[in-house]
Amino acid sequence: MNLHSTAYQSGSVSIASLKIGAGSFLLPEADRHRVAVHASPATRSYCGQVNRHFVRRAGDIDVLAAGELGGFDAESDFDTIILSLPKSLLQDVADSAGVKGPGRLQTRHLLRDEQIEHLTRAIQADYQAGSPSGPLYAESIGIAIAVRLLGRECSAPAIERRLSDAQLKRVMDFIEEQIQTSLSLDTLSRVAGVSNSHLRTWFKAATGLTVHRYVLHRRIERARALLVSTNLSISEIAHRTGFAHQSHLAQWMRREIGQTPFGLRRASAM
Repeated sequence: MNLHSTAYQSGSVSIASLKIGAGSFLLPEADRHRVAVHASPATRSYCGQVNRHFVRRAGDIDVLAAGELGGFDAESDFDTIILSLPKSLLQDVADSAGVKGPGRLQTRHLLRDEQIEHLTRAIQADYQAGSPSGPLYAESIGIAIAVRLLGRECSAPAIERRLSDAQLKRVMDFIEEQIQTSLSLDTLSRVAGVSNSHLRTWFKAATGLTVHRYVLHRRIERARALLVSTNLSISEIAHRTGFAHQSHLAQWMRREIGQTPFGLRRASAM
């Protein structure tokens, strides 16, 4: 089997884009849960476990639980995206949702789930671009995928809980003070004194925004204020507000408020 791999990792989430040659494809046992999203139009494959042939199409998903091995024989070359998540993340999400017992996954093959596929490709695209959105983006999407995976296993209702006013204020104050840094869910969760998945769920319940979206809005608002009130260069403002570079700031400002940094500064000077 010929294999070309491009791997990325941010905190607890890792992803690999694989180009696999025809022949036997094996995923050995690992201590993490893995999600494989098929990325080729159609690949005829054979599974020895069930003694059957299958055609894997773009978007087909295999979920491989931690501690299990997987794979198949492919009749042609194919591409796949492998996302891996630690067992602790699934357990954390299960606990926050009030699911009794361990947050376990069942190994499943040839699933169709547009949300999992879309989220996986979003992480892949961000990593391939050099992770301009920072670790918070990848970690947030990783938790969203874990929620989706567990949702397929169990429909138990969530326990209604929330962040206290003091916890919410601590997190918001910390974001304002550290807006220029590469914020992560791990860091913000420690500030709040709750788990990653609790923070993700309860923060959105309190503010109507995901943690990543809230941080993005605060970065843009800080950049907007600096653009109209200082003579700092746009690249320096991008650095001071936590964006990867000037074009990253411009991209998000155009998307969120319909203006570029240069256009906003020019309009404010008129």
